[in-house]
Amino acid sequence: MYIARQPILKSDLEVYGYELLYRDSKDSTCFNDIESLQATASVIESLYESGIENIVGKKVAFINFDQKILESGLIELLDKSKVVIEILESTVIDEQFLSRLTGLSNAGFKIALDDVVDDKRTAELVNYAHIVKVDLSLVKLDEIKPLISKLLSSGKILLAEKVETESEFIMAKAMGFQLYQGYFFSKPKIIGHKNDNKSALKTQYIRILNELKQEEPSYTKIAEIIQQDASLTYRFLRIIGKRAIEDEIASIKRAMTFMGLKELERWIHVLLIQDLGGNKPKELMIMSLTRSKFSEFLTIHSQQYKHSQEATLMGLLSMIDVLQDVSMEEALKGIPLSSEIISALVRNEGELSLILRIVKAIEIANWNEVDLLGNWLKLPIKEIGHFYLSALKWAEETVLQITS
Repeated sequence: MYIARQPILKSDLEVYGYELLYRDSKDSTCFNDIESLQATASVIESLYESGIENIVGKKVAFINFDQKILESGLIELLDKSKVVIEILESTVIDEQFLSRLTGLSNAGFKIALDDVVDDKRTAELVNYAHIVKVDLSLVKLDEIKPLISKLLSSGKILLAEKVETESEFIMAKAMGFQLYQGYFFSKPKIIGHKNDNKSALKTQYIRILNELKQEEPSYTKIAEIIQQDASLTYRFLRIIGKRAIEDEIASIKRAMTFMGLKELERWIHVLLIQDLGGNKPKELMIMSLTRSKFSEFLTIHSQQYKHSQEATLMGLLSMIDVLQDVSMEEALKGIPLSSEIISALVRNEGELSLILRIVKAIEIANWNEVDLLGNWLKLPIKEIGHFYLSALKWAEETVLQITS
């Protein structure tokens, strides 16, 4: 089984949880394609053994279970504090099913009702739900105001799905929605001028990166640039300190010598992404780091291994346009990058762009695209899924390391 996750954000754009999207085999697309209890058991077992916390960290997992799984009695194997059970709109409602929902709720599981519409069937299930999901691609917000008011008055948490633009987010927020799912937060807001603070930060990092590209980089010059910014100095030393607990770090120059040039360049790029995303949702940084590590895994374990360093950097910079709110071409200006990275990020051309395609495909659970590009890489799909989960874990740990 391989899994993708999609963030569910709160009104302040902090992550509340993640919806998990699955495929258990080459031919199925989600849990409700599973026809046998044995297959059902294998899915639950896979989630149990993998550890949901390794997929969603400290957040909760929204999981779409079909009726057969819900009635199997295997749900109780999962950690109730980490799981929100999503009820599909195709579920057959009868007394047995409603009794099962009551039992799960009494056991401490949260229930989410998917694709709510204002009809009798929905009204019956709403009473059992803690969270109500409304797909904005299926309804018009103006037309469901009475339903929204009714749900809010009954104490339900409202989740807007398929939120693809900032205007949709603002409208849903004004109507009383508390949770939001969709990639509206991962698109640049190009407004025709640069953010001067971000431009200054970027210039500082470019000075460091240009020095690192020299035939014989000077630790002294790099140290001087870093020490011009107290915040950068502090965070840099914290990163080094966690790698050299027994070695006293007396200066930036000594710290860089301990780290080495390749590791130094990697962390400078990571800190660049963190600084540019200072007023953006933290999830953007997690996504950037996940893309970076996932791209690295895909290349070093395939015939693209010679491009692993470029792929790693490409993945990391793949959201820099969003972080700076400018076009990708403008965002990459001045950063010393190979023509292959520029071609992939700006023009979606070249072999590196295919790596980025598979990264983006797994984010939205486009399994057909993952299959196609996995065949091109000559990588088993099971391995690709493992690489993705490993990249997620690494990204979460890295963000914790540089922000704590």
